Amino acid sequence: MPHNRKKSRRPSQDPIEASVPAPFLLEPSLAANLDEISRRIGDSPDIVIRHLRNEALAPLALAFIYIDGLVNADAVNQTVLQPLMDKETQGGEGHSAETAFRQVKDHLLPVGSVKESTTLEVLLNLLFEGYTLILFEGLQAALAADTAGWEKRSINEPTSQGVIRGPKEGFTENLRTGTAMLRRRLKTPDLRIEEYRIGQRTGTGIALIYLKGLASEQVLAEIRRRLEAINTDAILESNYIEEFIQDGGLTPFPTIQNTERPDAMAGGILEGQIGIIIDGTPFALLAPSTFFNFFQSSEDYYQRYDISSFLRLIRYSAFFVSMLLPALYIAVTTFHQEMLPTTLLISLAAQREGVPLPAFAEALLMELTFDVLREAGVRMPRTIGPAISIVGALVLGQAAVSAGLVSAAMVIVVSFTAISNFVIPSLAIANSIRLIRFVMMIIAATLGLFGIMSFLMVLLIHMAGLRSFGVPYLSPVAPMVPRYLKDIFIRVPLWNMNMRPKTYLGKETRRQTPDQKPQPSEGTELPSPAQPQPQGEGSA
Repeated sequence: MPHNRKKSRRPSQDPIEASVPAPFLLEPSLAANLDEISRRIGDSPDIVIRHLRNEALAPLALAFIYIDGLVNADAVNQTVLQPLMDKETQGGEGHSAETAFRQVKDHLLPVGSVKESTTLEVLLNLLFEGYTLILFEGLQAALAADTAGWEKRSINEPTSQGVIRGPKEGFTENLRTGTAMLRRRLKTPDLRIEEYRIGQRTGTGIALIYLKGLASEQVLAEIRRRLEAINTDAILESNYIEEFIQDGGLTPFPTIQNTERPDAMAGGILEGQIGIIIDGTPFALLAPSTFFNFFQSSEDYYQRYDISSFLRLIRYSAFFVSMLLPALYIAVTTFHQEMLPTTLLISLAAQREGVPLPAFAEALLMELTFDVLREAGVRMPRTIGPAISIVGALVLGQAAVSAGLVSAAMVIVVSFTAISNFVIPSLAIANSIRLIRFVMMIIAATLGLFGIMSFLMVLLIHMAGLRSFGVPYLSPVAPMVPRYLKDIFIRVPLWNMNMRPKTYLGKETRRQTPDQKPQPSEGTELPSPAQPQPQGEGSA
């Protein structure tokens, strides 16, 4: 029975579940609890464990534990150590351990957050977040005081989504800094933040952020369900979350946006999207996302609408150039030379004279060379990065043409394709186009323009079937909703964008008061340039 043999090969127990220690309830013995903590976290030099006894508080032994480097040392000394060692502390001998426990929790710890727990797992998670643990002799409960204060990167300009006009600050690796930056932009009580802990070994903090009343409850429930279903041991970057929750795992197109910009995330949340900030990475996520979201930039709304519309059309043009130009060159020069003007055809033929490689191999060689140079430029230290550019532009490009390996026209095609790829504001979809370009080149080399058109139709059908948390990937173009096209291919003036689009299954709510088009008031005559302006009393 093949089915039974396949079933018998499955492991009897999930290896991840087996590696997680069983829950440990605190014991009345302080020494036993400290021994278990030492066994769990080892004897690392950054673990600080100190014993103390304050007869004025109660005749019981205390111990506090923190991790050096994750806490603010001044906060530990002033808000935990000093109150517990103060001889004037009001407590009194003869009080029970429970009374002393409440006295410490409610009166002696001047910190913002003091948590109580009876399980070691909860306490260890708090310990790794920068809390200081306080354990008591004779009690099966412990306290955790918030003394977090590790070093973190200051707020800088985003490196992957720069703008000329607009805010110059980007997310950092700190979760609470990210939520605070959004709070500073969205000063509304409707902003909701839900936190999750994902990753059995990393315990990475995840913040789910949305505006109540604007975000779709259906999408919100689906994202919550997918986040709660993640059962892995480590989350180190936002792409971990993206791959676990995104739709269409077999598609080359991204269905979730990532951004470094708090203003971009605030704009998405105001449109009904849901933001996800992951502790430890400056890249946050926005979902659901459609195909057209990846061609919108924050700067589109920080400059005039006509300039923004022109630049957005340039981006769409760059998308097609980046995806199709090498394939079209291969198809036309290989199968459809009759489509070229005679003069251009003679020029191309003269350039290719002596080139030993066919057009497809020539393009493939140049594209792979460019990708190698690009990866080298990213990985190399900044000080020697310009050397890579010189090697790529002068040595490989010029030398390859002079040696007769590639034609000058192919160098132009590959260079313009690469530049067009950088025009697209989203790195996620730009990388997708890089992969599609190679498939296009293979199809063009075998089937010519017929193959390119056929593959484009297949690609379009695939995109029309994609969903991002239930939202059609090509909406509002497919299905077509003309009233929601005001911010897709072009951007209309802000005073004409009165309604918030219902693209994300949310409510179609009014964004602003209508009839705000700037125009002179009725009955008001503007002064003619020929008429003298009235002079004020203080004028000379």
